[in-house]
Amino acid sequence: MSTTDIRTALTDLLFTPGLSLDEAADRHFAPDYRQRTDGEWADRPQFLAHIAHLRDVVAHGSVQVDDELVQGDRYADRHTVDVTKKDGSTVRMEVYVFAEFAPDGRFRRIEETTLLLQGGADDRTLGSAR
Repeated sequence: MSTTDIRTALTDLLFTPGLSLDEAADRHFAPDYRQRTDGEWADRPQFLAHIAHLRDVVAHGSVQVDDELVQGDRYADRHTVDVTKKDGSTVRMEVYVFAEFAPDGRFRRIEETTLLLQGGADDRTLGSAR
C-alpha cells in the first residue's frame, strides 16, 4: 500500500497554485474522512470548508516534518507549518498528529493538536477556522 503523508497533503491543499481543492483532497483524503483539531471534530465537507477558507487567507508557505512514524495503517508526526498570509503577516504553528489510513493509503482520520509559535492572537484558531 502506498500512503500519503502530511507534507505532501498540505502542500497540495494549500501551496500548489492551479490544483483544485477537490483534486487535492481526493488525492489524500478518503470519502469518509474526519478530523479533530484541538478537540473540535469536522467531517470531510467541514474540513474542505476549512481548507477553502485557508486558501483565501494564505499567500504561500511550507511544511517541515520534524518527526514521522508510519506503522501499518497508523501515522504519527510532528510538523511545523510556516505561512505568509495575504495581508503580509506570518504564522508559524507546530502540529502533533495521530492518523489512520484507509485501505487505499489516503487519510481516513486525523486527530491533531496545534501550538501557535508565531502570529497574532486571532491566528490561534487558524488550524480549524472556516
